[in-house]
Formats: sequence, C-alpha cells, structure tokens
Amino acid sequence: MKKATSTSSIQRNLPAKNRFVVIMAGGKGERFWPVSREKTPKQLITLLGNRSFLQQAVARVSPVIPTENIFVITNQVQAAEVRRQLPQLPKENVVAEPCGRDTCPAVALGASLVGARTPDGVMAVLPADHVIPNEKAFQQVLLDCLNLAGGARVIVTIGIKPTEPATGYGYIKSGALLPPIPGVKVGSTAFHTAERFVEKPPFETAVKYLESGEYRWNAGMFIWSHATVMEGLRQYRPEMEAASRRWMLAAPAPAKLTRMLKAEYPSITKISIDYALLEHATNVVLADGAFAWDDLGAWSALARHLPPDQQGNCAVGDFIHVDAARNLVFDARTKNRTPITAVGVCDLVLVHTDDAVLVAHKNESQKIKELVKKLSSNPRLQSLV
Repeated sequence: MKKATSTSSIQRNLPAKNRFVVIMAGGKGERFWPVSREKTPKQLITLLGNRSFLQQAVARVSPVIPTENIFVITNQVQAAEVRRQLPQLPKENVVAEPCGRDTCPAVALGASLVGARTPDGVMAVLPADHVIPNEKAFQQVLLDCLNLAGGARVIVTIGIKPTEPATGYGYIKSGALLPPIPGVKVGSTAFHTAERFVEKPPFETAVKYLESGEYRWNAGMFIWSHATVMEGLRQYRPEMEAASRRWMLAAPAPAKLTRMLKAEYPSITKISIDYALLEHATNVVLADGAFAWDDLGAWSALARHLPPDQQGNCAVGDFIHVDAARNLVFDARTKNRTPITAVGVCDLVLVHTDDAVLVAHKNESQKIKELVKKLSSNPRLQSLV
C-alpha cells in the first residue's frame, strides 16, 4: 500500500458529517491481571507509550472522523473512567450497557446512536484495545472502507494478512477481487468477497491457512451503512433490529435511553455479531488491512512490542538476572519500586503491582482468566479483581 504522507493526502468521498465510529470498550481484560482490573481493564490502562489503548484508538480515528461522531460503548462500572480519559468527546457519546450481552446488542446500540443523528450515516465498529503503529495507513484503509460502505449495500470487514500460524485469532477466507463500483472511490485498498469465517483453528490448520495465502486474520473491525446493518439485523435477527429502532427514538434524550436500556438489555439474547449476522450474510466484503496490527490477547503478546536483551528478556522496569531467558517482566508499581531479580528461569511472565505479583509460564498465560475467577470467588481477595 502506498503510504499517506499527511492527513490531507488521504482520499475522501463520503462527506465527513456522515462518517461515524463506534468503539467497543466494555471488556474486562482479565488476561492482563493484575494490572488490568474490573474498573480499569486493559483498554483503560497504559502498557505501551503514554496513553491508554482507548485513548490511542480515539486519537487514531480523530483525523478522519468528526469528534462529535465518535461513540464509545462501555459498561456502567467503567463509564466514569472512560469519560475522564476522553474529555474531548461529548458526555452523551459515552454510552454504558447495563450488562454485557456480547457484540450483536452492542452493534445494534451503536446503530441506534448513528441512526438518531442521520439515516445517511456510515459507521465503523472498532475494538478499543488494538495496537496499530502505522496510523496513516490504517486511516486510509478505514476511509476506503467507509467510502465503499457508503456507496454500496455491503458489509465490510477488515482482514489482516497473517504473519504466523496464530491459533488465537479467527480467520476469513478471501475470495475474488471486488470489481470497481461506479462512483465509489476506494483508493489503494484491495477488496475481496469474503467466502467464509473460521473460528480459532488448531495449529496444523493455521499453518495451512498461512501457506495458502487465501486467509486473513479476523480483526473484529466492521464497516457498514446504517441502512445496511439495519437490513441485515431485520433479516437475520429481527428482534435486535426492532430493539435498535426503539433505542434510536430514545437516543436524542440520553436519560430516556439509559432507562430503556436498563429495562430491556438484561433480557436480550447474548450473541456475537459474527454468529448473528456476518456468518449468514451474503454481502460481506473483505478489505485487506495493509498495516501492522496486533490484538494483545495476553501478557506474552506484549513482548512483541518491547526491545529484548541479548537473552530475549523484555522488561518494563529494573530487571536484573543471571541465566534467565525469554521472560517478560512488567513493573507497574507506583511506589516503593525495587529491582525485580531472577536466576535460571525461562519463558515466564513476571508482573508486579502495588498489591499483587503474577508469575506465569508464557504458554499458560491464557489461563489467567481462571486465576481471576478464583480470586473473585474468595471474599478475602475480591478487592484484587
């Protein structure tokens, strides 16, 4: 992809007033315990750089999306911190779900917020916790997707070309190149038909996907017009479409919307947007995300973004070792910091906060969720969750 050298060089077609972004920021981030906690989960903490992942996500889209058109969907526990971190957003643009019901209800809620502004809106649904170093390249792909979704009744999903046989991601099989659509400018982004979605595969299958060159990682980024997503919900999840229309009528009055969500949300079916819509729809288009991307799913993934020493140890903090290799060390203490030391250990995750210490093998770091569950079930230790 030809890199954009400035914001002004990014191709535009869809009017800025019709561009919207809905950022999903309600996750618990349990795999990043003990730094990530219920009130300040992964997307709200600072692990890389000097801003939280959520702040980075908003900053990444701000050059191409009007500030008043950026929405964040979170939960009631985290809403106050989200608003504190994003003072530039209108207060009503941060909407709290009364309870977690997976991504389909959240998408329906986002569609209601956009539809209340304009029936001509085109919205991108983006996670809050991704790492995308090349912001200009991402912005160009995002705008190309918005332009396509604004000019054709398609559901666009951004896929990332695999760089390794990862088993922690879903995959999308890429089909034929999409022919040009008259009147729609899509810049340099390549669009393909999306042939099928695949859940997290075993390693041997992931190797075949990588070697074939036909598959992309499912990055969980979706772009569609308000009319397209509502038609998709009407066809495959009519009860969700009906709920979205009710919320759309209430959206101009935030207090009324809050009361309606509190009354209706707990009884809504818990289902992901992938299962509810994307795996059934026949108008899904895959955009090649030609930019570096990472979904930090666990502590071990953080090592990909930190400089290693000669033994492959990656450390944030004062780490002294003898014969230790390939360890990830993260010192998040805010007071009384002391060196972290190790002798003869390999492939460990060592995390130190003011009130807890985590020691885990890298290969077992996905099981930290089980550890958090144990802590939450112990009255003496619940405060650590």
